[in-house]
Amino acid sequence: MAHIQLKNISKTFGNHTALTGLDLDIADGEFFVLLGETGAGKTTTLRLIAGLEKPSEGQVFIDGVDVADWGAAERDVALVLQQYSLYPRYTVRENLEFPLKPKIRRLPDAEIKDRVDRAARTLRIEHLLDRKTDRLSGGEMQRVSIGRAIVRKPRVFLMDEPLSALDAKLREALRTELKNLQIQLGATFLFVTHDQIEAMSMGDKVGVLNHGRIIQTGTPHEIYNNPRDTYVASFVGSPPMNLIDGRLVNGRAVMAPLNFELPFAGGAKAGAATEGRPLVFGIRPEDVYLESGAPVEARVHDVENHGVEKILTLRVGDTTLRATVPARTDVAIEQPVRFAWNPDKVVLFDKGSGVSLRHAG
Repeated sequence: MAHIQLKNISKTFGNHTALTGLDLDIADGEFFVLLGETGAGKTTTLRLIAGLEKPSEGQVFIDGVDVADWGAAERDVALVLQQYSLYPRYTVRENLEFPLKPKIRRLPDAEIKDRVDRAARTLRIEHLLDRKTDRLSGGEMQRVSIGRAIVRKPRVFLMDEPLSALDAKLREALRTELKNLQIQLGATFLFVTHDQIEAMSMGDKVGVLNHGRIIQTGTPHEIYNNPRDTYVASFVGSPPMNLIDGRLVNGRAVMAPLNFELPFAGGAKAGAATEGRPLVFGIRPEDVYLESGAPVEARVHDVENHGVEKILTLRVGDTTLRATVPARTDVAIEQPVRFAWNPDKVVLFDKGSGVSLRHAG
């Protein structure tokens, strides 16, 4: 398998800068997810590793070797795309065999059969081997295109939003399968997505990309609980983190536009330098709770029922924030409620830069 490093990569297309000063380190055998909105530069990053694009600046290393002059074939990477690159007139077996029959170094027939059978077993598509691919469902086609990557036994799997064309239930099933597959193969996976649930549930590590720059890299747990800035805080998590402008005054969080206050246990930790300074308070909806004697009154603006829980939108003056509460909580729209937060879970961001005070240095 392979260790991948991108060092100070920039890529421009004419006047458009796709990537700027990008550093990325993907460990051997790691499932790394690159998460970002459309246009963040995810596919460009993938194509640079695959050798389909050359960086305008910077270096790409595979296992410590600078591969600047290596073509796509020499890099031995497999690309799995959102669009299934299958031959419609071929059967599934013929599609799986195709990458193993190049004119130059064709494998022995027994080896081809063995690899195809093993990939079909792994992906549970044995029963489809003699079917033409134009007769398959979307999920089956995506399995076959992943199978075409597996049979080659590449050093790196590069996956560009491979699940986004599938329906929700199938996406969930394939997420689990891909993660298991990666563990089974012990392979290095770079998986690109704009779906943060996909990123958080699959990645050993996640890199958040915004406008061609990596904002933060870490485990899903680190990125969720300790976001580097307000962009990451609002992008990762469903529903996203509540971000409220305010200041710290005598160890209490005072929300500027509304003048509501909440106790803030981290006052001493935050240090005197933050006293009175414009801040953004970040709190996850699951750390906001309703309680009859709680300090702040709000009105219930909206109720989303998610089965095991309800997501409430609470309105205080002209600000809204979200709270995740147990499904049995009995609330109605426009009902007055009182709420508090868990002060230990509050993340403080600088109002000007948006950077978390824990990360500012």
